[in-house]
Amino acid sequence: QVQLVESGGGLAQAGGSLRLSCATSGSIFSVSVNDMNWYRQAPGKQRELVAAITSGGSTNYADSVKGRFTISRDDAKKTVYLQMNSLKPEDTAVYYCSADVWSLGRGRGYYWGHGTQVTVSS
Repeated sequence: QVQLVESGGGLAQAGGSLRLSCATSGSIFSVSVNDMNWYRQAPGKQRELVAAITSGGSTNYADSVKGRFTISRDDAKKTVYLQMNSLKPEDTAVYYCSADVWSLGRGRGYYWGHGTQVTVSS
């Protein structure tokens, strides 16, 4: 079974930094991870795409986080990261990772993590 597990959320002050991680379960021989993404959902708002990274390393960011957030991946660890700098109170949300994954026995599927809370105080 494929699972995505986020970590690294918490409380930060405005101007501070946090680093989120999202690890994909399964051995490197039975799981292949393609595109990986970070989304966020603030209270009362729709979930929005924050950053995306392809299997080839190409990245894309929401305008609201460009220049402040950096998405990266470690394919050996099947993990995606989101480095968040110069945090603002409006970055407060639950952050979710998602991934396009091929797994032995299940084939290709799209999976979501359970989310990690990020709270930025002013």
